[in-house]
Amino acid sequence: MADATMPTTNAEFGAMPVISFPTAEPPAGLKCEEVVSGDGPVVHGGETVTVNYHGVVWGSTTPFDSSFLRHEPASFPVGVGQLIQGWDKTIPGHNVGSRLIISVPAEYGYGSRGIPQAGIKGGDTLVFVVDIISAR
Repeated sequence: MADATMPTTNAEFGAMPVISFPTAEPPAGLKCEEVVSGDGPVVHGGETVTVNYHGVVWGSTTPFDSSFLRHEPASFPVGVGQLIQGWDKTIPGHNVGSRLIISVPAEYGYGSRGIPQAGIKGGDTLVFVVDIISAR
């Protein structure tokens, strides 16, 4: 069952995400929901994933980063400490072909410093929609 405190997005793998926020305040802790369940192989920590992603600060409709807008998927090793913890802890265990929506509190994102040049203030909760394209 979906968590009523989580944002929602369109359940269409590969489509530009449209994010809606149910409340002004983000949920506590790191949360991840599968919007679309893929039928590809399960992603394991240590693999390189290729994803399309769209990231916004909680409550914003303007992305601070979006591979969807660049029309260029990104590839990263997952689960090995090269990404924010919010991704390292949530993407492994999901199948290729899945669309995830992830609510990442500051302690699993960019912490108390944020990334001011990207419009992320210290303490901001981030929301990502991630389409898992492949893993190897």
